[in-house]
Amino acid sequence: MLGFGALLILVRAHAAEAMFDFEVLRYRAKVLAAKPYMARPSRVPEKLRKLTYDQHRNIRFNHAQSWGRREGLPFQLQFFHPGFIFNQTVQISELRDGEETPIPFSPRLFDYGKNNVGDVPEDMGFTGFRMLYPLNLSGDELGAFQGASYFRLLCQQAVYGLSARGLAINTGEPGGEEFPMFEEFWVQRPAVDAKEIVLFALLDSPSVAGAYRFTIRPGADTVAQVKAVLYARKTIKTLGIAPLTSMFWHGENSGSTEGDFRPEVHDSDGLLVNHSGGEWLWRPLTNPSAIRSVAFGDRNPRGFGLLQRDRKFSSYEDLEANYHRRPSAWVEFIGSWGSGSVRLVELPTPDETNDNIVAFWAPDQLPAVGEPIEFEYRLHWFIDQIRPPAGLAIATRRGHSKTNEPDLERFVIDFDGAYLSNKGSDPLIEPVVSVGDGAKLVHAAVQKNPYNGTWRVAFALRADGSKRPVELRCFVRKTPHVLTETWTYLWQP
Repeated sequence: MLGFGALLILVRAHAAEAMFDFEVLRYRAKVLAAKPYMARPSRVPEKLRKLTYDQHRNIRFNHAQSWGRREGLPFQLQFFHPGFIFNQTVQISELRDGEETPIPFSPRLFDYGKNNVGDVPEDMGFTGFRMLYPLNLSGDELGAFQGASYFRLLCQQAVYGLSARGLAINTGEPGGEEFPMFEEFWVQRPAVDAKEIVLFALLDSPSVAGAYRFTIRPGADTVAQVKAVLYARKTIKTLGIAPLTSMFWHGENSGSTEGDFRPEVHDSDGLLVNHSGGEWLWRPLTNPSAIRSVAFGDRNPRGFGLLQRDRKFSSYEDLEANYHRRPSAWVEFIGSWGSGSVRLVELPTPDETNDNIVAFWAPDQLPAVGEPIEFEYRLHWFIDQIRPPAGLAIATRRGHSKTNEPDLERFVIDFDGAYLSNKGSDPLIEPVVSVGDGAKLVHAAVQKNPYNGTWRVAFALRADGSKRPVELRCFVRKTPHVLTETWTYLWQP
């Protein structure tokens, strides 16, 4: 017979085992990955799956039922109803002092509008959730998790634009992409004066299972610190860590507006990479005619992101989409990430309804199957630009002259920056242009723009007739100083 002391030890040990934290979730992911993958069956009735986009949007969560509203918490949750393309439900639980309590689904949480959906199963579940926080005003939306491992966050003064994902697998590879899914979420109940919210998620897919922790602090720069551990079930060809997904239909470098009345239509206009050696690379986005991928190799890079640099309303002329207010997203690496590459995958899109841009970090080597893959990073969402210490490329244009050397392809890049804008004309400032195989540089020049203080590099190329893609690089220097980031571009003659 156990004495009181021994019994107390057993009770405490059992309680400790029941307490939820990241290590508990990590263990669950490891156990899950050791088993064959089993897709969870959909519990969404066919009638809901057949709803149109507009019909599904007409199902609205009752604001009075928001999680945390009754207690006046600074962070509140509202849940998404299944239907339309959202036919996979997730389990969402609340955490209090390490104890997890499932948040039950109920049709009474929703207003179905004009929809006649019949009997809705009481145990169907949600497809995700949105977070509310007074970013600018009370009741503002902070972000949302819904669909596969997708999520979006907002900063002050921003509207929704690009998305992030928990993981990308075989993006841009032959045979198609695999989309892991956050199967379960746990939300830590915040204090009444909390400035951040903590979420946990369990990810699963045929290739991998993983544990995630998100610590989200909103503001002018909303920061989500992401900690994750993955366990692979099988060898993965391309593992995409910290993936960002965006849309680029047409811009100033497109040479055409696709018949659209707006000068530009995009959520992001470029990829920025900060290499471990300190070099900054800017890659303007394109809408290619065929899928294309580029890799920027490095070891322990400092960060990368998809940015919306152009903040002028006149560049978009869209009062509804507000593309000038779409946030940028920047991945700040924490710890040592080893060797690998920042990859950019661009897909063709016929309009603005498709996300066609993906950027992520791809490690060169992965641990053996079953061994942990661990990483941590800060994901920044902001309107104000992250700026390289030197100047930056603010516009990319290309085209032909019909009267002067019409056979040449012309590129015009505008650079800006504190030093450049304050610097008058200087004959020692020069452009450095590199042209890969497939074309020759005919001439290049740089000059001060007296109307806005920027510096313009203009150069002309002649293709060699092979029609192969040509890699281009350009920056401005005043020997021995580099005055700008490195502009890079893949030109298809």
